[in-house]
Amino acid sequence: MQLRHLKTLLTPQDSAAKVTCMAWAPNNTKFAVCTVDRVVLIYDEQGERRDKFSTKPLDSKYGKQSYVVNDMAFSPDSTKIAIGQSDNIIFVYRIGEDWGDKKAICNKFVQTSAVTCLLWPADQSIVYGLVDGKVRLANTQTSKSSTIYGTESCVVSLAS
Repeated sequence: MQLRHLKTLLTPQDSAAKVTCMAWAPNNTKFAVCTVDRVVLIYDEQGERRDKFSTKPLDSKYGKQSYVVNDMAFSPDSTKIAIGQSDNIIFVYRIGEDWGDKKAICNKFVQTSAVTCLLWPADQSIVYGLVDGKVRLANTQTSKSSTIYGTESCVVSLAS
């Protein structure tokens, strides 16, 4: 297998860790990149930036500098994106099917510790890991979550 560089999406930055996470939409028409300033940039399949939105903190009294976006995942229908943050919350944003659709938070899942990783393998279920060692399942229909596995060490990754 040979890889070939096709395009640079973001120009190189002056310091390290300017990109915190990335996610492909299941329908292969959207690619999301979250930068260290907590802005999600959404690109089309040709690599052109078509949309962007700012993420929100759990509590606005702590300000925009109070958290980092650790992971994100698209919904199976590619119309929503789940954002896992270090301020102990997962926000689910409705981004719509078309470019330029209004971005709105449609679910919030407050946690006991920082969200480290997440997956969205099924229509209503988001699986995510926490710093405190729990793997949890969030249901976007009921806005409830439950622990499905627990350990004594930080959850660093999930795979489906």
